[in-house]
Amino acid sequence: MTRSDPPVPRPVAVVTGPTAGIGRVFAERLAARGHDLVLVSRDAARLRALADELSARHGVACEAAAHDLADAAAVEALAAALAAMPRLDVLVNNAGFGTLGTLERADPAAQAAMVQLHCATPVRLAQAALPAMLARGAGAIVNVASVAAFVTGPGNATYSGTKAFVRLWSEGLAAEVQRRGVAVQALCPGFTRTEFHQRMGFAPTRIPAALWLTAESVVDASLRALDRGGPVTVVPGLRYKLAIAAVRLLPLRVFSAVVQRGPRTRT
Repeated sequence: MTRSDPPVPRPVAVVTGPTAGIGRVFAERLAARGHDLVLVSRDAARLRALADELSARHGVACEAAAHDLADAAAVEALAAALAAMPRLDVLVNNAGFGTLGTLERADPAAQAAMVQLHCATPVRLAQAALPAMLARGAGAIVNVASVAAFVTGPGNATYSGTKAFVRLWSEGLAAEVQRRGVAVQALCPGFTRTEFHQRMGFAPTRIPAALWLTAESVVDASLRALDRGGPVTVVPGLRYKLAIAAVRLLPLRVFSAVVQRGPRTRT
């Protein structure tokens, strides 16, 4: 390239839920790889601070887009923006939350918001992102699911159900676009040290230390899989890989009985 040549435009990555945990690490890793970023969450102040930090550190453009992605109108606004991004290279559907308690006692509005945020929102955003990706024959969509997509228990019905949808939908979408240059991934981490559990009022001490993953290890497993061309469903951590293999081999009633006993704490 000579001095008179215009600079090559950078690819764009859109990350939802990037202000902490897995989403933040995705934003950091993608910025380090040279992607301009569009960061999306409800918290405008934290978004702006993160955008400024990553822009200064990596020399990329970072846009902070404050949207409540549990609101269908906000999702449509973001979908329109995605559809107008010819350089959109990576979409990370990471925004989500959990609740405690049985459906009988749950807040109906929170359950509806979870279904919207975990299921309807990723579908709409992926649909908006795909045309430009398919036209270029390149791009990736990462949908953050959970090991809860494979097994459920009391107090976890809606969350597990939505994450199971994300996993199966991602696998189906991957089959639709696999020969057209676009990668689709269902990322299924286990317990990960982020703000997620504190926000829902779950005490991390209930889970043995050996079962906790770091957000960095989860994201690095996701990006390695994308770089290598698969698999579609990514379960970070050897313990969780073995657990999911067991889930698929043993009768569901056996695992349901284990889950219903709940996690044991160490004394």
